[in-house]
Amino acid sequence: MWRPTLLMAAALVVPSQALHFFIDGAVQKCFFEELPKDTLVVGHYNAKIWDDQTKTYITNKDVGVFITVEETFDNNHRVVAQRGSDDGRFTFSAADSGEHRLCVTPQNVASSGGWFGNGVHGTVKFTLDLAIGETSKIESTDKGKIDTIVQKVKDLNSRLQDVRREQIFQREREAEFRDQSESTNSRVVRWTLLQLAILGVTCAWQLSHLRAFFIKQKLT
Repeated sequence: MWRPTLLMAAALVVPSQALHFFIDGAVQKCFFEELPKDTLVVGHYNAKIWDDQTKTYITNKDVGVFITVEETFDNNHRVVAQRGSDDGRFTFSAADSGEHRLCVTPQNVASSGGWFGNGVHGTVKFTLDLAIGETSKIESTDKGKIDTIVQKVKDLNSRLQDVRREQIFQREREAEFRDQSESTNSRVVRWTLLQLAILGVTCAWQLSHLRAFFIKQKLT
């Protein structure tokens, strides 16, 4: 187990402070933080491994991180045990006031989804950004992102309302067109029946007139 200098621990007292340190292989590194009760802690981390070819620290998706947080004042009660990728986030709230031990361990992520604690070879550069404070202070750091998401949701709702109004308008136009078509068809049918009736009356009158003519001329 590794205990950092008091200077590193003091740096973490700032509500939001970024730091980085180096880990040889899959060695566990820990530091301690005194937290008041009901304090919210949000940590963003990133792990990069040394590459001999490029002579730089690079991102390797085969490298993951195992993070634990324990309450040293309560028989090392573990409040966080999280496995994650090379870049991620963890959150916890201090249930009681006292010293908390935060430990990180680089691990090798197997292709099948398993984890191997001793599979990391080489130096790992671990960057950690801790935000420590009240819930409102932590949330204020992401307020801009939340506002952006809220605005996008509002825009989507507005577009959805526009689509619904367009659908209602189209249905009303379809109903109006259907009514006009039915009315036109009814008028066509009535006009056809009227024409047939007039034609029938005309034929009957002509037949009657011809019969009277033939009788008058004594042709029948």
